[in-house]
Amino acid sequence: MKIATVEAIALRLPFRHDGPPTGFGGRVWTTLDTLLVKVETDAGITGWGEAFGFNCIPATKAAIETQIAPLAVGLDARDIAGVARSLQRQLHNFGRNGPVTFGLSGLDIALWDIAGKAASLPLHRLLGGAGRERIPAYASVLRYGAPEAVGRVTAKAVGRGYRHIKLHEITVEATAAARSAAGPDIAIMLDTNCPWSFDEALAMARRLERFELFWLEEPLWPPENHEGLAALRERTETPIAAGENVASPMEFQSMFLAGAVDVAQPSVTKIGGVTAMREVMTLAAAHNVQLTPHAPYFGPGLLATLHLIAATPAPTLFERLYVDLDPGLFGSLTDAVDGMMRVPDAPGLGCDPDPEIIRRHTA
Repeated sequence: MKIATVEAIALRLPFRHDGPPTGFGGRVWTTLDTLLVKVETDAGITGWGEAFGFNCIPATKAAIETQIAPLAVGLDARDIAGVARSLQRQLHNFGRNGPVTFGLSGLDIALWDIAGKAASLPLHRLLGGAGRERIPAYASVLRYGAPEAVGRVTAKAVGRGYRHIKLHEITVEATAAARSAAGPDIAIMLDTNCPWSFDEALAMARRLERFELFWLEEPLWPPENHEGLAALRERTETPIAAGENVASPMEFQSMFLAGAVDVAQPSVTKIGGVTAMREVMTLAAAHNVQLTPHAPYFGPGLLATLHLIAATPAPTLFERLYVDLDPGLFGSLTDAVDGMMRVPDAPGLGCDPDPEIIRRHTA
């Protein structure tokens, strides 16, 4: 079964959320931008993947179209590990992190979707999982800055059944507003997106300890400062989480050997797809590190993450970006009901994107 075509499809999906206008990377988000990877085979089976993403979609799309697709066409779609190894080696000169790796991630997810469809099995069954039908989710709240808005959105998320709330804030005041709104029994996580030097991070970690955070995520700049994370972890009571910016399973191994994190957060659309995620999961288990994937997506990357969590023996949380798509690519399959996500049970990823939504919202 050969890869016949590889297509990158950029979407701009309308979304709603409970707070004021916001976004990341210096741009206010008016749409939730998603990059699909569609792979067709000469056997007539089509697979869907997702490549990171958001503000860097034009660069990732170009990498897929000009570098990845020409090399992938004609390869054996069944040899997923071989395709990954071959393309990584041929393209390593163009970056081991960033658009090329993001594009390879989308291709890999699509190939696993094809494998599941060919075997008539949902991906989590193909990976060795079985009984888990629902997965607890945490609400991953956008960055709002203003404490009033943070508190208001936190209260609404709790009202929708979430027992874990993740903020993307960098101030004590915003964190205090969330804790006040949530009360003492709701877990609060804080993702700061790499803002501080070591001394700044240590000072902030100690100021934040009174809020009893479930974890403090990516407090250091640069994100690859594993030794700094390890030193911070030793000097604060709050668990440390990181990993969405890690580029490879080997880098995760370095992170684990350094003792840098309590919680590892690989992203299936960034690190190399399902194939690389499986490697990271094995490494995390060997080093006794909790693995909770980074997954603020609504395309095939969301479905792939659900399957990966369902296939792992260690229970963990699913990251559900706290917005509502209108409409969603997979109908109600991506909805969190009372803070729980449903594990797809159809072959492959469990659902193909709605072709009418793709037609209406292609960028």
